Amino acid sequence: MIIKRVQPEDRSLFSHIAEDVFDEAIDPDRLARYLADPNHLMVVALDEKGQILAQAAAIVHFHPDKPTELYVDNLGVTPSYHRQGIARRLLTELLVWGREIGCELAWVGTEVDNLPARGLYDHFAKASTFVMYEWNLTKKETRPPHGGRTGLDKFY
Repeated sequence: MIIKRVQPEDRSLFSHIAEDVFDEAIDPDRLARYLADPNHLMVVALDEKGQILAQAAAIVHFHPDKPTELYVDNLGVTPSYHRQGIARRLLTELLVWGREIGCELAWVGTEVDNLPARGLYDHFAKASTFVMYEWNLTKKETRPPHGGRTGLDKFY
């Protein structure tokens, strides 16, 4: 198995992907934009035939007031290769790559009940308390329960 840092010229790798490595089908235009941005990092695990068996993706975040950080955005391993250390190898490679390009902090979020992911991340860091909010920017938001404004009112 080969762990590879994906570069813009590696788009052809994405024509042969094992089941459940990504959440959705790969869109060629989105892939091209993703890989063209040097602040988007992705590593993949390839079998001997060049099939992608696993992937981990991250984004470099620059701040005017804080150190540069690496946000681990996604990690997926095809089910038949679970529990073989592939995710740990991918995450290690992402963290090393992040350090090489100047990131001083890395972080990831996962669901409370995602025990396999939490077991993996527990090998690297201690969990913190974190609350996440999400907005769907493709459709109108509903009003918050307290009746206030969402901040997105100008889009209505």
